[in-house]
Amino acid sequence: MTTSVTVEQDGPVLLIGVDRAAKRNAWNLDVIRGVGQAYERLADDDGVHVGVLFGHGDHFSAGLDLAEVSPAVAERGPQVLSGEGRFDAFGMWRPPVPKPIVLAVQGVAFTLSIELALASDIVVAADDVRFRQLEIGRGILPFGGATVRAPMQLGWGNAMRFLLTGEEFGAAEAHRIGLVQEVVPAGQQLARATEIAQLIAKQAPLGVQGTLANSRLAQRAVADAAAAQHLREILPSVLGSEDAAEGVLSFTERREAKFTGR
Repeated sequence: MTTSVTVEQDGPVLLIGVDRAAKRNAWNLDVIRGVGQAYERLADDDGVHVGVLFGHGDHFSAGLDLAEVSPAVAERGPQVLSGEGRFDAFGMWRPPVPKPIVLAVQGVAFTLSIELALASDIVVAADDVRFRQLEIGRGILPFGGATVRAPMQLGWGNAMRFLLTGEEFGAAEAHRIGLVQEVVPAGQQLARATEIAQLIAKQAPLGVQGTLANSRLAQRAVADAAAAQHLREILPSVLGSEDAAEGVLSFTERREAKFTGR
């Protein structure tokens, strides 16, 4: 296991924590690899039935660590986001883990946090959470497939509003559009997510996994095909554009980006 991810077993529930609190839990390649390894354990261990993914500290995640991840994606393609294991947290480039994932979010939940919410099965949000899909303001687009899954799961208008504007929204709005399934007082999100996971774990494992597999197939077959066939092709050209370079530079320099369409 990597140093940026903690794994703790609570009976039949595997608690997977992103542990880069000093960086607001921004995901780098170490986190991606560590979560993938935890998902392999979740898949292979017959004594573990449900996973809970969360972030240590005050925030769930500020998104991808662009300084490290963007060059890797540009060089090696979006598959780098799936790490080195059989599964990835987004379920776009490699299969999703075959057991349920409950997500607990709080504080800042930017960019890939929305990707993770869309790829997870149940999301519990603290009432202080702030969501934002920031890629559009950085000259890029979501790496993990929000462009594909958000319209299908949240409705076209809801998806386009946050994908195309980069506007911030809170827990109540996220609940209204279906991005999260339950809102709880800040500080209680992990306990509630674990409680839900324990309830699932009491059910017949084969029934849970069969229900999950069939439901995912019905909902995501088209989305996964679109991601594999189209998103894989357009990402390199977008990431290699002048606008992408300007978007990242303006973000690090804390100024408004000047995009040219090139």
